[in-house]
Amino acid sequence: MIKLLWRCLFSPRLYRAYGDAVGITEHIQNFPEKVTDKIITTIHNVANIGIYTTPFILTYIYRRGFTLADVDIIVYIIFGVGTILSLSYLVRAYGRASNPKYVEFVNTLNNKKYDQQAYTRSVRKYDFDFKAWPTAFAMPPMPSSTWHDNKPFTKCANPDLPYYHRVTIQLLAYIAIHTFALRIIYPGTLGIIQNMLWLPLFEGRSYLVETLNGKRAKIVTADRNAIDTMFVDKRLESDNGETLVICCEGNTGFYEIGIMTIPIKAGYSVLGWNHPGFGGSTGLPFPRQEQNAVDAVIQYAITELGFDVETIVMYGWSIGGYPATWAAVNYPEIKGLILDASFDDLLPLARKQMPESWSRLVKEVVRSFVNLNISELLDTYSGPVQLVRRTEDEVVCLRPGQLATNCGNALLINLLQKRHPYLFEEAILESIKACTALSDQQRIVFSREDIPDYKRKILRLVSKG
Repeated sequence: MIKLLWRCLFSPRLYRAYGDAVGITEHIQNFPEKVTDKIITTIHNVANIGIYTTPFILTYIYRRGFTLADVDIIVYIIFGVGTILSLSYLVRAYGRASNPKYVEFVNTLNNKKYDQQAYTRSVRKYDFDFKAWPTAFAMPPMPSSTWHDNKPFTKCANPDLPYYHRVTIQLLAYIAIHTFALRIIYPGTLGIIQNMLWLPLFEGRSYLVETLNGKRAKIVTADRNAIDTMFVDKRLESDNGETLVICCEGNTGFYEIGIMTIPIKAGYSVLGWNHPGFGGSTGLPFPRQEQNAVDAVIQYAITELGFDVETIVMYGWSIGGYPATWAAVNYPEIKGLILDASFDDLLPLARKQMPESWSRLVKEVVRSFVNLNISELLDTYSGPVQLVRRTEDEVVCLRPGQLATNCGNALLINLLQKRHPYLFEEAILESIKACTALSDQQRIVFSREDIPDYKRKILRLVSKG
């Protein structure tokens, strides 16, 4: 019993045992487990909020002029909360040890077999905390590097400024990207967002596993991040199943509730994954970590799932267009690249969201730390590309409601200029810009008019995109 309690003390939270009776959507906790889980979750959430608001708390303490007596009170509070937290862990362990369903799960999780595939199949019968999920595939580790090895502050996006101005902006940019800026660019990394979306994520994951026979797996990247993935195999069910679509989600997107179902409904095999810092994935979505993540996903698809690189299609939604395009550039043999509601460069969109007075700081943050220039990457890829523009998407429009400012237009024009430079006379370029600014109805009306052949070809090209 002591050994079981010890296991239950540090074992992961169980959400569901797949294949339970109809109507049972979650693991049924007994009373001690349920109450203590809520206490532990509440304390952890409050602690996370405290970490994010530390500057405000310290400012309040400084202005109030705390005395030694006040410090003693804070120490007593911390000690009291720590005692409650410790007791909650112990009571939860007892509740878990007295729950037959949970005991069955923890025994399965700890019963590691020589046959790794059999062990993985048995573990996949459960939905539980991803941090305890067994590793299905791991990339060779890359050499570790220190902060100094990465040569911080060597990049400068504002070289025209005096030296002391440049250094100040570089320091502010470094502080910003490691506190709030990256989380503004990728809101899906915020714990509060993930808590709000917990139920839809849980239901979406259950749907993928139970209805579509999806297989969840943990992949370890070269920089040792764990990436949460889901694979739906259609090779035995559809003519399109031999093609694998790897989905790269947006800045608040998760594979559980994202674009995976679009290619699945078309009969394709699909592999979805969550950005570093999203859902069960660890790390943060800095460009280098994004690159390592999608690289590991592709290698997993080739090595473990048995797909040839020539049968892989990269599908990127919004900011997911960056890892999708990077993958296409580094695996040029892939079948094709789809960029849906994506943009050419992050900088104009970032500037749009921030005050004009922050323009130089925004430029420093983006160019030095999150330089997501999809158009620049796309210049080095010569394979098939499909651009999908969302005309009602105001996020990628520099001015809301104005289709002419949709960043997908610039992505298309830059791609055409790179691949067909000999076609780009001034008149043709202006015609392309004009056609991309038209709505579907306006293009239909325009196509009925007496226009030159080259303009009609441009209309057809834009309509296909």
